[in-house]
Amino acid sequence: MPLSNSQYDEILREYHAKQIRNQRLAESRKKEVYKKNPRLKEIDDAVSTCSVIQARKLLNGHREALNSLHEEINGYREERLLILKEMGYTEDYFIPDYDCSDCKDSGFVKGQRCHCFKQRAIDLVYTQSNIKSILKEENFQTFSYKYYSKIEINPATGLTSLETMKKAVAECRRFIEEFDNKFLNLFLYGDTGVGKTFLSNCVAKELLDTGHSVIYFTAFQLFDIFEKNTFRNDGDSDIIAAHQNIFDCDLLIIDDLGTEMPNSFTISQLFLCINERILRKKSTIISTNLPIKQMAQIYSERTFSRISSNYIMLKLFGDDIRIQKKIR
Repeated sequence: MPLSNSQYDEILREYHAKQIRNQRLAESRKKEVYKKNPRLKEIDDAVSTCSVIQARKLLNGHREALNSLHEEINGYREERLLILKEMGYTEDYFIPDYDCSDCKDSGFVKGQRCHCFKQRAIDLVYTQSNIKSILKEENFQTFSYKYYSKIEINPATGLTSLETMKKAVAECRRFIEEFDNKFLNLFLYGDTGVGKTFLSNCVAKELLDTGHSVIYFTAFQLFDIFEKNTFRNDGDSDIIAAHQNIFDCDLLIIDDLGTEMPNSFTISQLFLCINERILRKKSTIISTNLPIKQMAQIYSERTFSRISSNYIMLKLFGDDIRIQKKIR
């Protein structure tokens, strides 16, 4: 993800702070067990000494002397494991609880930015702390079918509100399961308060938890970025980065399409965004309260054609959940 120098430095400082924290934690745990059994420190020191000797002999070409060193080191390690076990510790006790186990809080894996670095860059550019707090409340673990009727039927499909939502949830779970192997997009539409945003958040939470980069925007926020990039850029690196990330992130969520003020600019930018992400095979979720016919009328047949031919169309229906919660 493109970042300004100051943003990049800020992220590196955060990782450095994490590494210092982890190092201190590891040292603290070592001191704890050394105090309980000094023999463990003697063993660790001996292993370090043997490792240095081993490296020197290898550099000097004395390969025949390495076998005895290997045996000596393995003997120390076995003794160490036995002592730790008797004390009620595992060898993993000395390994810090990393925020990201893949890069061990370094931000990089094999010289490449880790997924956690990429998501941190997104968070920094878009300040998505709000969506992250929402995801703690809105996810598959907190999702409930109790607000969907077993009686109310959609005449177009013959399915009840409950059956419709169960089908939508199944499609969303399939979307998540096949995310890394199959290019899919979701288009959620229906009346206000039937669970479109909640369902989008469920998907976002699952993908964020598996290390994918996710950007969430209301339609108004999305078009505001496009407007700034087009008319008020002036070489601003933050705006350039924000615009680029819209096309590079693993999943883009555009919520409440149609609540912005549609005009020729927003219509053309929506087509550009949808078309470019399709070309790049980058998945998108769009939610809207607009009926299908109105969607095509407002954003053009060309745009709607790209959506209908590349997105899984999921229509949700039922009573407004927000109102139901207030009544109960």
